[in-house]
Amino acid sequence: MAFIAKSEPLNLSKVQEIATLSDAAIAKKKVRDKELEAIIKGEDDRLLLVIGPCSADNEAAVLTYARRLAKLQEEVKDEILMVMRVYTAKPRTNGDGYKGLVHQPDTTEKPSLINGIRAVRELHVKVISETGLITADEMLYPENLPIVADLVSYHAIGARSVEDQEHRFAASGIDAPTGMKNPTSGNLSVMFNAIHAAQQKQTFLYNSQEVETTSNPLAHAILRGALNEYGENVPNFYYENLVKVIEQYQQFGLKNPFIMVDTNHDNSGKNYLEQVRIVRQTLINRSWNQEVKQFVRGFMIESYLEDGRQDEPVVFGKSITDPCLGWEKTESLVREIAKTKW
Repeated sequence: MAFIAKSEPLNLSKVQEIATLSDAAIAKKKVRDKELEAIIKGEDDRLLLVIGPCSADNEAAVLTYARRLAKLQEEVKDEILMVMRVYTAKPRTNGDGYKGLVHQPDTTEKPSLINGIRAVRELHVKVISETGLITADEMLYPENLPIVADLVSYHAIGARSVEDQEHRFAASGIDAPTGMKNPTSGNLSVMFNAIHAAQQKQTFLYNSQEVETTSNPLAHAILRGALNEYGENVPNFYYENLVKVIEQYQQFGLKNPFIMVDTNHDNSGKNYLEQVRIVRQTLINRSWNQEVKQFVRGFMIESYLEDGRQDEPVVFGKSITDPCLGWEKTESLVREIAKTKW
C-alpha cells in the first residue's frame, strides 16, 4: 500500500475541544434545530432556505455574510427559516481545484488538513455563536462526520456521493435533517433508494468499529438537475418534474416527505442569475397545486457578498468555486420569497 501518514491519528475528543459552543449558544441552537425539524416534519409551515456561499473559503468574508444574513433572518422569521451554508469540503470531478476549507484553510498556502480541521470547527462555532444562525455543510467524507456533528444542523449528500453505500449508511446515523441530492444522471430512483437507506437502521463498519445506527427519519430529497449523455443540463424543478417526484415519494412510502429545490448547479446550468427565476417559478407551482405546496417546502440557494465567481481569491466575498448571487440580489430575493411564499 502507498499511503504515507502525514500526521498522528486524530483523537476525536481533542478535535472537538479545538472550538466549542458556549452554553448560551447551545441553548439557542437547540431552539433553532427544533424549528428546523418541525419544518421538515410539516409541523411548521414556514419555508426553509439553505443559503450561503458555494464554498466557505474565507473566514472574514463568511462572517460578514453571516452577520448580514442574521439581520435578514430576523426580518423574515415569520415566513422563512434560513440555515446558512458553511460548506467546508468541495467535491472535485477530476480531483483538481480548490477542495474546501478542510483541505486548504489558507487559499494562498499549500493544503494542510490538520489545520483545516481547526479552521472548519472554528468557523462553524463563530457563525453560530456570533449570529445565532444554524449551519449546513456537505458530508463529503463520511469518516469526517464526527468532527462537526455537534455543530452542523443540516447535512447534504451530494450528487456524486448519493450512490455510495457508506454515505447512505452514515446518513442513517445522523440525528439532523439530511438532504439527499439526485445523482448527476438525474435517476430519481437512486435518490429515493438513498433516502430509504438513510431512514432505516443500519449496521456497518465505521471508523474501524462495528456500529448500529438508529435511522434518520429526517432524510429527504434535493432536486439539483442533471446532465444528459451530451453534457447538456436537464433541469428538474419544472411543474411536471415536481409532480413526478411527488408520485415517487408516495410510491416509496417514505417518512416526512420533503422536497428542496436546488436553484443552482444543473437546474440553472450554473448561471447564478437563473436562481431568481427558478425560485419564482417554483412559488407559482406551489400556488397552483396543493400537493406541490405540501411537498416542496425548501430552496437551496448559492449566495455570497459579490455576484459571480473568480479564479483567484482577489475580490473579497466573491466565490472561487460556483458562481453565486451577490448580497443585494440575495436580500431582494429572500424578501420576495417571504412576501409571496403562499
